[in-house]
Formats: sequence, structure tokens, C-alpha cells
Amino acid sequence: MKKGWLIIAVGLIFFSCMQKNNTPPGDQTVFTGEAGEIKLIVPAPGHFHANLLQKSAILQVDDSVFVYAAPKDAGLKQYLSAIESFNQRDENPTNWQTVVYIGDDFLNKMITDKKGNVVVLAGNNKEKTEYILSVVDAGLNVLSDKPMAINREDFLLLEEAYANAEAQNVLLYDMMTERYDMLNIIEKELINDREFCGELQPGTPEDPAVYMESVHHFYKEVSGVPLIRPAWYYDVEQQGEGIADVTTHLIDLLFWKCFPGQPIDYTRDIGNISSTHWPTEITLAQFTKSTGETAFPDYLQKYLDNSILKVYANGNVHFDVKNHPVSLKVIWNYQAPEGSGDTFMSVIKGTKAILKTVQNKEQNFVKQLYVQKSEGLDENEFSGNLQKAIGKIQTTYPFVSVSPTSNKGEYLINIPVENREGHESHFKYVAESFFNFLANRTMPEWEKNNTLAKYYITTKAVEIAKDRD
Repeated sequence: MKKGWLIIAVGLIFFSCMQKNNTPPGDQTVFTGEAGEIKLIVPAPGHFHANLLQKSAILQVDDSVFVYAAPKDAGLKQYLSAIESFNQRDENPTNWQTVVYIGDDFLNKMITDKKGNVVVLAGNNKEKTEYILSVVDAGLNVLSDKPMAINREDFLLLEEAYANAEAQNVLLYDMMTERYDMLNIIEKELINDREFCGELQPGTPEDPAVYMESVHHFYKEVSGVPLIRPAWYYDVEQQGEGIADVTTHLIDLLFWKCFPGQPIDYTRDIGNISSTHWPTEITLAQFTKSTGETAFPDYLQKYLDNSILKVYANGNVHFDVKNHPVSLKVIWNYQAPEGSGDTFMSVIKGTKAILKTVQNKEQNFVKQLYVQKSEGLDENEFSGNLQKAIGKIQTTYPFVSVSPTSNKGEYLINIPVENREGHESHFKYVAESFFNFLANRTMPEWEKNNTLAKYYITTKAVEIAKDRD
């Protein structure tokens, strides 16, 4: 099939919106928050984050969703299968009615048709920024998965897209799901309790005010079934380097927690960027196990060294934000050791308290939040401030408590696992926030500034790391 429409129906319900007398909504830029007024368009859904936005029904979103893809798009099959599973599940099934257009001209067809008013982008990152610009220029709103830019050229296109979005009266938004993690919410509350945490320490390059380290794995099994990744996931020109991808979440959390509501101007507030990167080495057997492909595709040949695929998925990034040194590290190993999983660590240093998030074997690979007093602060004063801070948090989150650990002066902030929703549920909250911005026109200016600052840092870091090779 070179091009054409495929209608996916639920049960016996067939979709009539392909009839010639059906008028597409066109340039709708005025929203009221009414049920069904958000009409989703999903082009080239190459990443499972595309379907997670539809895992739960959202009142503002119409059940009909328009999907556009190229012929033989492997991501399309995965997307449609996921949507079908949501529709067919026993508990709280959804009622998505999906209309699929398949053709080499899918992007132009999507823009010409203009069947909806919000475009969801989650897939191959090589052309994502160009898609963003094209969609914005067509007068459509964009909800994009990260990363929105993976190199310097993309960053310049993203700047243009934000400027054009303002002129077109449409919104462009980055899916930053980590803001909806309960641990991050509680940590943000503590960081911004000045009586408890004080101010962010000045820090030094050798002893930064903020340090974050994230370790992921290419090959994973979920419920005993391998997570199959597309072959392009191993191409940094299509997926992006590690410091262009995972670090987007780390920088967003840094801005959101430590500088809440403050615009970060990358021309003024960001400085001293430095970075290094190094490859993860992947054998053909490992690649096959992860992707199902029996050979390295042509576009990966240039990354082979003695039949070993070198993927630049690891890196260190250092920079200053508002004169506070920050250090970030991202690692992608092929597979976690038996009995282990992804790990994470962050250290945020206030003048009165130091907050540490740790996800390791000791924590059964569940993120836990710890606090300890900063140097020079009286222990009794710190303990009293901590109790007051937790008391204030409990008015909104009564399930939070605090207990001392076996380490002197260290306390665990208890956030019961049953009060934490998983990563997949966060996508609904991101979508709802964005849709509320559309209805109320209340997206703060700092969202745009801080998104551009984030991608300036990541794309500049990639450039610097490559120059060091």
C-alpha cells in the first residue's frame, strides 16, 4: 500500500468521518475546556509514549484520533496494538476510534487535511523538530515527546517554531512527565521551604550545587517479555545521544525544583558548558536480542568497529545556571545485572539542608528521598525545621512522614509506594495540563524560556563533546 486510509473501528462501530460531507475542524485555536473539543492527530508514532497519552480517557479529548504514517512504519503496528489493548481491557476500557492514513506523503497529507487541532509527536527524533515547525506553521498546537531537538540545527528550528507559534496563536509544549512523580513533588516542596532548606548553595565546579546521575539499559524484560526497540534507537542521528535525550528530564527537574516559576534565559543565565561522551559497545547478538533484527542496518555501519556497534549514549554535562555549578551524568548500559534495574541519584545542596534521591539495590530500585543538615547548622535547629516542613507538607499529602536512618543526621522522607503513581500514569497529567493551557491561555512564559534553555544546553553539550573527539 503506497498511500491510503485505513479505518480501525472498535467492535461494530465504524467511523463515518471519512465521508466527503464531513468538514474538518480547520484552524481551531480557541478552546473552552468542553468535552471532546480536543481532536488528536498522531503522525509517525514510533515511540510507545505516543500511545500512553491515550491509556486513559480524557474528557476534553474526542474519541476519534487521526494517525498518519509512512508505508512499513514499524511504530504504527505497535501503536495500534497498544490502542486496541486499551479499548479491549476489562477495567475502564477506552473507546478510541482510530483513522489511519498510510502514504509517503503522510506529513503533507496531515497538514492539508487538518482533521484535528492538537498534534502529538513521539517517535524518531531525526526529523522531529522539522515536523514541529511544519505543524506550528500550519496553525496546529503541538504536544511533543522529548527530545524536541538533538543537535544545533534542531535547536535553531525550535527557536523558530516557538516564535512562529506565538504568531499563529498556537501552543507548543514538551512532555515533562517527571514533574508528576510524587517524590519529585515532595522534594520540590522541601527545597522551596526556605526555613528548612535555605537557599541553593553557591557550589563550585568541583563540588556543584546540584548533581544528578541516571543509569538506563537498552535491553529490558517486562513481565518476562523483552522490550523490543526499533533498530533506529541505536542510531544517535535518529534517537539522539544520551546527553541530548535523558538529560532533558534532569535539566527540567533542576529548573522546576530549584528555580520554580523563574524564566531561565540561556543567553544570560547559562554559562560554562562543558561535556564529554563515550560509547556503549553492542554486539550483533545483543542487537538482535533487543531489536529482533538479524543484521545491523546500513545506517549503523559507520558506527561499527570490528563488528562492535558503538552507541554514544553516555556522557557528562557541566554548566552554570544563575551562577550555580551543576553536574549531570547519563549512562546507558546494555543490560542490568541479574536482580537489578535502572538507577538514579541526585544531590541538591541548600544552605540549611541537603536533599538526596537514591534509587539503588539498597532501595530495591525504588527511588527514596533523604535529607541531612548542611555543614554548620545546629542539629536541633535542623530537626525542628524538618518537623515543621513535614507538618506543612502533611496538610496536602498526609501520607508523608519522616524517620531517621542508621546514618547519623540523615532522615528518610517516607512516601509510601501505594501513594505513588507509575510513570505511565504521568502522561495523562501532562496532557491535562496542556489542554488546560489551551482552554485558559495560561501557559506561563517561563515554560517557553526554560524549554529553550534546556535544549540549548543539551545540543551545545553534544557539539562540545564531539569537538573533543
